[in-house]
Amino acid sequence: MQRIFISGIGVCSCLGNDRRTFWKNLIDGQCGIDRLVEHDTKDMEVNIGGEVRNMNAERINVNDLVSTRRMDRASQFAVHAAHEALEDAGLPVRDIGEQAAVILGAGLAGLETYEFQMERLLTKGPSRVSPFTIPMLMPNAPPGNISLAFGIQGTCYTTSSACSSSGHAMIDAIEFLRRGEADFIVTGGTEASLTRLGISSFVNMKAMCRTMNDRPKESMRPFDTDRSGFIMSEGASILIFENEDHLRRRGGKAWAEVLSGRSTSDSFHLVQPDPEGRQAVKAIRAAIKAAGLTPEQMADCTYVNAHGTSTQYNDAMETVALKSVFGTDAGKLKISSTKSMLGHMIGAACAIEMSACAMALTSGTLPPTINYNTPDPDCDLNYIPNKAIRKDVRYAINNSFGFGGHNVSLVIGRVQESDLRRSITD
Repeated sequence: MQRIFISGIGVCSCLGNDRRTFWKNLIDGQCGIDRLVEHDTKDMEVNIGGEVRNMNAERINVNDLVSTRRMDRASQFAVHAAHEALEDAGLPVRDIGEQAAVILGAGLAGLETYEFQMERLLTKGPSRVSPFTIPMLMPNAPPGNISLAFGIQGTCYTTSSACSSSGHAMIDAIEFLRRGEADFIVTGGTEASLTRLGISSFVNMKAMCRTMNDRPKESMRPFDTDRSGFIMSEGASILIFENEDHLRRRGGKAWAEVLSGRSTSDSFHLVQPDPEGRQAVKAIRAAIKAAGLTPEQMADCTYVNAHGTSTQYNDAMETVALKSVFGTDAGKLKISSTKSMLGHMIGAACAIEMSACAMALTSGTLPPTINYNTPDPDCDLNYIPNKAIRKDVRYAINNSFGFGGHNVSLVIGRVQESDLRRSITD
């Protein structure tokens, strides 16, 4: 069976618009959540979030077909991050052709465009609605724009499953490569739902933290007993999944080896996880088995990037699930929620967390869970509190659980061959 590697990483986030800045801020325990400036939220219960700022427009306006004025922020983030990922991998950035594909995750994608054009319709009439409205807000716009930007002619589509969207995209990318239908896949996820409608919706369903507007850096508190909900963020992370033959043939190197990915559905509640995590357990177990491993082999040498949303329901369920899978060895796991620094990127969450996993494996540095001050007795595992640690792990598990009852678990491994392994300083 063809081996698959992560050969390129691109990032557009509140912690930086490139891989190096993102990683430095992450392991330094910096928080990217701040007062929002893109939209007027003064009259709202939550006016903080993880906003992307100071993007380089030259990374987006790459040809006559792709321009910022014709793209929602979700597409802009995706093209920006894809540009970096392709360059990071040492791959072409134009006229790529049929040997590559684009499979991207997005939970809502063009929400900003929808809000703006709906307001125009209601206040100025139907003749003032932009002809670009549908091409900008459609969920498949981000991968479509990546395809146009870089001349990718293989398959191109979006997976949408709320917070698990980019996880499902990466699972599809694995299967697509293993069927031999491409040499590499541009995958990952993007999201730009940090709008008045997006924030109001989550606030009114009581999923977001509403008490930390004056202390945004302390607002995300995964696994802490004082947690009170998540803070939303925006951005994209794009990864290049590449088969071994193509990687070796061109003399490329990799951040990590992609071992497996599996998914299940709770069929329990549309927006609340099963507190016993039964199907989450099955997804994690199935991913470990598909990687050719056992929990006993992994416990002492594995980093878990938890879904860790800072909600009462999710954090407790994920702890229960990891204990169920790893048993008495669960205490050996090194776990963190990078959402404590990034906020919740919704459809792009699993992608940005996969990028963090890959760089953690390469560097031997594991990012922390910040704002972890008062441990919840129901969340009693090692969540790497407040400061990054040095630990050479062999594997990483990336968990993602989404509204709709979606459960995704992916397993990646450290690149063992020295001639293929990237350095974090590259």
